[in-house]
Amino acid sequence: MAAYDVVIVGGGPGGLNAALYLGRGRKRVLLCDAGTPRNAAAEHMHGFGSRDGIPPPEFRRISREQLKAYPNVEVRDTRVGSVEKHEGGFRVALGDGTTVDARRLLLAMGVVDVMADIPGYKELWGPSIFQCPYCHGWEVQDQPFAMLAKNPQYLDGAPIIQNWSRDLIVFTHGAFEVPPEQRERLQALGIPLEERKIRALHGKDGRLSEVELEDGTRIARSVMFSAPPQRQHELVTRLGLELDDLGYVKAGPTGETSVPGIVAVGDMTTPMQAAIAAASAGTIAAAMMNHALILEDADRRYTQVTGKPAPSRQKGH
Repeated sequence: MAAYDVVIVGGGPGGLNAALYLGRGRKRVLLCDAGTPRNAAAEHMHGFGSRDGIPPPEFRRISREQLKAYPNVEVRDTRVGSVEKHEGGFRVALGDGTTVDARRLLLAMGVVDVMADIPGYKELWGPSIFQCPYCHGWEVQDQPFAMLAKNPQYLDGAPIIQNWSRDLIVFTHGAFEVPPEQRERLQALGIPLEERKIRALHGKDGRLSEVELEDGTRIARSVMFSAPPQRQHELVTRLGLELDDLGYVKAGPTGETSVPGIVAVGDMTTPMQAAIAAASAGTIAAAMMNHALILEDADRRYTQVTGKPAPSRQKGH
């Protein structure tokens, strides 16, 4: 049975950067990529220095190509199935039918976006329905915007979206009563509010053209910003990882979770979701994981040489 220092679950920016750092740290790494990236519908990836505007598949191709310089890093296109705790780490069953052992697990799977139950929404998600204005707002600035608010809290984000286009209409889809103070604020800022339900979104070749309301009224819009509900992948539940009040995996500054030996990084841990943020989190978690593994091995060698338990280390080291 193959044995690795770290099995990484997820082949996006977080997992790829973690593999790079661990590889450079001379650890034996297996990166498992199920081939279902969260940004699969996005045409371009923005806000990542030196890679601004790159198509996500090209980013992954370049990152994988650079990992080939490290023979201690292996990449497999497969899912991770069951994970069992065993002496010295974890036993991981993979979708390709093999089983491997790992001293640590690093999760970088992202989250699952739950598409709104509106005809046309899923088809337009990515090309003209966006979640993040920093990722996609520049390219569509000053076009006719729609914003889909799923609860009163999201109305507070309307002035932020308005930064990229003054031609903004907020749609509530009849989901909630608009508080009077928020209604007044939107009106004062010149942001129209549409509270009728949406019957369908219309467009061609992935490009939004009209929002059709329940009474048949059609409103011309070119772009929609929407933050759909998100859920964790099933593996998170199977591993028993603790979640916070918003449904994200509880992770410390270096990715540590409620299960010893498992760290989590990127979108699955925070609402601050961006490719460069996930890559940064993967880098930090990988470096700290590498340090822990090195010191663990050093303690073992010390005990073998001296026959004594390894002395405790000073805090901060």
